Amino acid sequence: MIRPLLSKIKPVTGFAYFLHLGLLLLLPLIVFVLVRLNFVVLAVSIIVLSKWRMFAVRPRFWPANIRANAVDIMVGLSIVVFMVHSQSAFMQFVWALLYGSWLIFLKPATGTLMVSLQALVSQTTTLMALFLAWADGPLYGLVLSAGLICYLAAHHFFDSFDEPYVKMLSYLWGYFAAALTWLLGHWLLFYRGVPQPLVLLTAIGYGLATLYYLDHFERLNTTLKKQFVFVMIAVILIVIIFSDWGDKVV
Repeated sequence: MIRPLLSKIKPVTGFAYFLHLGLLLLLPLIVFVLVRLNFVVLAVSIIVLSKWRMFAVRPRFWPANIRANAVDIMVGLSIVVFMVHSQSAFMQFVWALLYGSWLIFLKPATGTLMVSLQALVSQTTTLMALFLAWADGPLYGLVLSAGLICYLAAHHFFDSFDEPYVKMLSYLWGYFAAALTWLLGHWLLFYRGVPQPLVLLTAIGYGLATLYYLDHFERLNTTLKKQFVFVMIAVILIVIIFSDWGDKVV
């Protein structure tokens, strides 16, 4: 499996570390200012351009680097969506602070647990932003985007375990997300602003990811397995039973 060359770069220390930290904090601030000035496209461009190092290697490494940086890009773009849909400058600034926290604390982490959290956080935030921005858009766009988001998040998750079937499992999760989005997209419901497909994908995804994580480190027993499966089934049944399945968007 080809690994991104960027993952081999050693962490900076000393003055270089504080300079790097300052540049990281500058990105959320720039995005916040651009959104406040209604330069949304420029804010999106800044986030994408901040990942220029993905292409500072030979072209044959570009696909691997893009996959490795996909979760970071998705979180950044999601923050822009949340800022645009916020009702006040204060909430936009809060989103900027959360983006800064992501860039400083969670994104640089390399442990298996932290990388798993990166994947789960990225999937949740990006799906939320997708349904928020595309609720009235064509269903096929929603389906394809949800599938791609979940595929990239799953690839990031499984890659941290050196899973030999990472591509197959990632495609399966992406296909499941796309199929579920297509099905529920005909009855797109929101629970206090949270889209129904996101509730199911989060409950099932977090449950399966936790089971996989525990099993990988040989911490999974029959009791824990039953508890997680019960919670996932309970969430699914609650959504099915208490949803209004009329042909409408709420």
